[in-house]
Amino acid sequence: MPIIDPRRSGGTGGEHGRTPAPALVESRALLAGGVAALVALVVGLIGFEGYRPPLAGDRSVAVFAAVTSGTAAGAGFVAGYLQTIRGTHSWLSARPLARQILDGAALVVVHASIAVMSSLVVFRIFQDAFFGLTVDSYAGGVMLAIAAGIAAYAAYDSGSRINASALALLLAVFMASGMLVSMLAAENPLWWHIMFSELGTGTAGLTSFWTFNTTITTSGIILTTLAAFVTRDLTRWAAARDRQDEAAGRARRRFLRPRARVVRWCLIGIGMCMVGIGLVSLHVSEPVHTFFVRLLAAILLVLLLGIPLWAPGYPRAFYVFTYVSTVLLGGAAYLWFPLRYYNLTALELAAAGIVFSWLVVFIRNTTAVTGTAAAPGREDARPVDGSAPPEARP
Repeated sequence: MPIIDPRRSGGTGGEHGRTPAPALVESRALLAGGVAALVALVVGLIGFEGYRPPLAGDRSVAVFAAVTSGTAAGAGFVAGYLQTIRGTHSWLSARPLARQILDGAALVVVHASIAVMSSLVVFRIFQDAFFGLTVDSYAGGVMLAIAAGIAAYAAYDSGSRINASALALLLAVFMASGMLVSMLAAENPLWWHIMFSELGTGTAGLTSFWTFNTTITTSGIILTTLAAFVTRDLTRWAAARDRQDEAAGRARRRFLRPRARVVRWCLIGIGMCMVGIGLVSLHVSEPVHTFFVRLLAAILLVLLLGIPLWAPGYPRAFYVFTYVSTVLLGGAAYLWFPLRYYNLTALELAAAGIVFSWLVVFIRNTTAVTGTAAAPGREDARPVDGSAPPEARP
């Protein structure tokens, strides 16, 4: 299948800028990790002076690592993302400034949150494995340096290589991590007897409340950002298919053609519903909260059931997967009502897993059919219209 020239689609160069070579990106990521590790080492030596901290708990290595790695991840992502919008995805900088700031802030929150949650979980596991272990300031500083260095390196690399596929996977990981932390932090151990949104109320505890609602709201914003990437790919692909038809002397497709606007508004609608769910929690206004949940479900059904019309030309396996996912959603709902096999919380967990699995697969298939996954520098790369890349033309 013909693919887009990576330089046009964001592989090695942008429309208004130039992306560093992959080796240079790696060098800068390592530099970011090194700087973060050095700063974290100093923080550890000062913070643990005259004190032997445990790996987890109050004033522990885990707490310091969460702060330093979260800060390092946020700073590293900003550095890499700024490089991206000056090069590969320079089109992002053409959007309204307020939208750029909102999207950037949401992405920073995602990367920092993943770093924080990873640090807390990893050091808790090691504390359980080495029960009663405490360390001196030097060992504690080294642990902070390792955690912060990895966080900054990974976040810089993510920011400099951001694309639709990576963003979809990042969103799924962030959602899963945030929900897990919210469940573990819930002060009411029987929250699941009610519904999933119970985690976003004050009865679940302050930590669970903020984690749940922040995760839902931020994920909704990220989904609207993801919609911009998907729309751009589908729009360019539709234009290329039109050029193919014109070159072959065929009439331009009117029915079975990529409809980027429909997909865009569906994804934005779902994202805004998630923002509404997060901002208007169940205990603030149950009718409004429920309205956003129902509207999200309706928009999702429009997207799933009409996907052959909105995005034709995908592999048949993807359409089969889409309708299997739709049937599974219907089956999950049927098990809740009228069968009452499980409660509403189980239905919400099942639906979330199915929806985000489908979303990741959809984005990856979009990347595949539009050719935006082509490796930078491939000599056999071609634009989606099948013509030779510029460097291969006489």
